[in-house]
Amino acid sequence: MKIHNPFRVALLATLGVGVGLLIIGSVQNLSTILLYVGTALFLSLGLDPVVSFLERRGLPRWAAVLVTILAVLGIFTGIIFMVVPIIVSQIGQLVFQIEQLLQPGRWNEIVAQVQTWVSQTLPWLKIDDVWASIQRWFTTLDVGSISTMIGNSLLTGAGAVAAGLGGAFIVLILTIYFTASTPSLKSAVYQLVPASKRARFIELSEKITDSVGYYVMGQVSLGVINGVLSAIFLSIINAPFPAVLAVVAFFFSLIPLVGTLTGSTIIVLTCLLPGLGSPTAALIALIYYLVYMQIEAYVISPRIMNRAVSVPGSVVVISALAGGALLNLLGALIAIPVAASILIIYREVVIPRQNER
Repeated sequence: MKIHNPFRVALLATLGVGVGLLIIGSVQNLSTILLYVGTALFLSLGLDPVVSFLERRGLPRWAAVLVTILAVLGIFTGIIFMVVPIIVSQIGQLVFQIEQLLQPGRWNEIVAQVQTWVSQTLPWLKIDDVWASIQRWFTTLDVGSISTMIGNSLLTGAGAVAAGLGGAFIVLILTIYFTASTPSLKSAVYQLVPASKRARFIELSEKITDSVGYYVMGQVSLGVINGVLSAIFLSIINAPFPAVLAVVAFFFSLIPLVGTLTGSTIIVLTCLLPGLGSPTAALIALIYYLVYMQIEAYVISPRIMNRAVSVPGSVVVISALAGGALLNLLGALIAIPVAASILIIYREVVIPRQNER
């Protein structure tokens, strides 16, 4: 019977724990960089179907990548030049309206208008006590401290926007690199697999990357549709800050499962703000987004996502929650394609092997 040296075993165990803690600490320190790399890789897989389509039309790889990148940059540059000035102007109006709203006299006037509307529309609802409590609470607020808090929040937001722009530039450069070098990166990974299993590995990898690419393109398409329709609809009903709210609708639509619902809730609540919107506009927006979410779920999304791997609803919920808990927004974005990839492996590898036994 072999007797182990207790000191050696303890030393090896301590070194193992130390190495594990070092790896965990390194991952935490590099979390921002890993987030940039993961986002860029995710976006490059989304652009790869477009590049492949152009290659099939006779363009060389470098030309297809160049056309795709220039087209994406041109679209986003056009959106920025069209939308950003409007957004900046409307955000300034929003801040001004909030400052006006914090004035006690203005608040009492708005409360009286809303109270009259509610009393006429919902006569069975007794709201006098509620309004009186709200007015008493508002009179206790310190307008100066609230204005200072708003100013500090704006400065913090400006810093976050600057950091976000820097991160977006890094992600853009990495996306261009990954998109241009996708075949070489795939080839390098494929060479690590034994030759006897390489063909099957390549087949599964291509299915997975195609699924991720179609999913990214589908989510962006859903976001564009929601953003454009929201801009038109909100302009028609004279909602406050339609350009800002349309951008909110676009970006929240990129988040699977709960993105459209969350963005719609924010838009409806903005339309309900006293002095900015009106209860009528908020009610119309609520009805519109309830109808739109049904159309998106049962008509638009199935048609756009028909080339991506279908994922059961329960798996969508679990994967989105787990991805959001692990990697926040990026985790929520990539959770469903990761789940789809796991399902491909399950269907193409695990089940056939079990059937062969």
